[in-house]
Amino acid sequence: MSLRKELNLFDVFCIATGAMVSSGIFILPGIAHARAGPGVILSYLGAGILAGVGMLNAAELATAMPRAGGDYFFITRSLGPVIGSISGLINWFTLSLKSAFALVGMAAFARLFISIDPRITGILLCFLFVMINLAGTRHAGRAQVALVTALIVLMLVYIITGFPSVKSSHLLPIFPYGFHRTLATAGFVFVAYGGLIQISGLAEEIKRPKKNIPLGMFMALAVVTVLYTLMVLITTGVLPSETLDHSLTPITDAASQFMGAWGTRLLGAAAVLAFISTANAGIMAASRYLLALSRDDLLPRPLGRVGGRTGAPVLSTIVTGVFISAALFLKLDILVEAASLILILGFILSCVCVIILRESRVQNYRPSFRAPLYPVPQLLGILGFVLLVFELGIEAYLISAVLFLVGLGSYWAFGRKRVQRDYALLHLLQRITSRKLVTGSLERELKEIVRERDNLVTDRFDRIVSACPVVDLDDPLEREDCFALIARTVADRVGVPAESLKQMLEERERVTSTVLTPFVAIPHMVIPGEKRFEILLLRARSGVDFGPGARNVRAVFVLLGTLEQRNFHLRALAAIAQLIHESDFPDRWLAAADEEGIRDVVLLGRRLRLAGETRAKPDDGAGSH
Repeated sequence: MSLRKELNLFDVFCIATGAMVSSGIFILPGIAHARAGPGVILSYLGAGILAGVGMLNAAELATAMPRAGGDYFFITRSLGPVIGSISGLINWFTLSLKSAFALVGMAAFARLFISIDPRITGILLCFLFVMINLAGTRHAGRAQVALVTALIVLMLVYIITGFPSVKSSHLLPIFPYGFHRTLATAGFVFVAYGGLIQISGLAEEIKRPKKNIPLGMFMALAVVTVLYTLMVLITTGVLPSETLDHSLTPITDAASQFMGAWGTRLLGAAAVLAFISTANAGIMAASRYLLALSRDDLLPRPLGRVGGRTGAPVLSTIVTGVFISAALFLKLDILVEAASLILILGFILSCVCVIILRESRVQNYRPSFRAPLYPVPQLLGILGFVLLVFELGIEAYLISAVLFLVGLGSYWAFGRKRVQRDYALLHLLQRITSRKLVTGSLERELKEIVRERDNLVTDRFDRIVSACPVVDLDDPLEREDCFALIARTVADRVGVPAESLKQMLEERERVTSTVLTPFVAIPHMVIPGEKRFEILLLRARSGVDFGPGARNVRAVFVLLGTLEQRNFHLRALAAIAQLIHESDFPDRWLAAADEEGIRDVVLLGRRLRLAGETRAKPDDGAGSH
């Protein structure tokens, strides 16, 4: 059962923003300042810019494949089920831990207001958010909107109120430990932006994903980068180094300097809201990983069940909540460092996935947003993220290795015998080796995803194309030979002898040329009989010679219909005219791998579809049979 599309652009912005703003700004600045001094301001800015590289890749992949599970889904379809299974389980694990860490941090700040064991508070809040998520994505999204709106308002109050208290002496020298320490600290604070790509895990539930995913992610990153940089600037400019370097509550400490006791409580409330929003977004995103793994038969099927009334993944949400509650009792410092490593590896894999999907030339990979300047951002991103990996400790590597083995063991024990699928890496290897390695299942899956994403209504034209004959030629051809081939192919389907049909096509061409462009010809005419309409698609890789000015026609659309079909005949001509005027039509037409790929170029083309013709009448001539 599909998840309901209930998230709009503002929901996307709030979920992505709320997933980022937590310990990365309310706890980390003091520790980071001890490493880089005032240069930490540029560290936050630089980390945000580097996160933008990951955002571009995630936006491209999410608009091409808006499915639950986010980067797990992309990685599986790019690198295969083994890497995908490992990645999916590890990301579920780390997102759950990140949510647990947010709940612990929130509970600690909550002690400013109430005196309760933070773990008890965390469990109660975890239960609350599980209930909200079980009520449906719409309710969880509304909760996130309210939390993030209040949080941004409080952060702006801090920035506006704190500016007059900034002391320039606290900001100089900007690089007391050298510029390289500022760069290294950018890697350390990179985790502050880690929640950005969580939104890709909810892509299936986003309305108008073509627009709302990239725009929502860009808005969230831009706003958070500006807020982070300004808040760190004010905190650094207000607190002396000896105070800031040892603070685990730097924002509230700074607020106490220029806002007094009420400021401490106000920013303490902001921190609580930040941790709550991160935990809520984490539960939403983490549960979708289990759902996606279950759908692909890499985990038990019950984890993929969706509530019929709420449209929420029930069991996967409950399992995630139970795990987060248990994690509240663990020591999270090293585990969070491991989560940072896995987060960075996820960004690296997103760069790799974009490269593989583009270079494999999977035909139905049709992202509505394409990362610009390919492949420069991807290659620089891989290099930059690899450099960040070296800034992490040995404990992070060891824990990540254990998680890798757990994921591999899960695939080996459960998914290995159940899952056989195509993936983009096989397509790339097939291109390189010219060996048959794929079955077409990835192309078919991507086709259905594009149809759903773009709300493509299947009209009569689509149904005819889905069943029409396709001719794919490698050798050059004269026009007369082309017409003879067409006539032999469709004669039985239209009930006209092949020789007569060939003569009719030649006569039609002599009266008026059917060449539309040097690339496309559309031979079309009325045939005798009743209730018949046929389309034939012909690709000539080396071209058909239609005469002067059209010596190398590569795409031939043949339309043959009886007299009473003239209205639909005109609509079919209009549909083809829209298709061939797409700027990338020639490239897609020539790149199609086989006859089914040629059909897909037509079926997935951008054109006006006639919703009123989705159901053919018994005598509408939808085929010639």
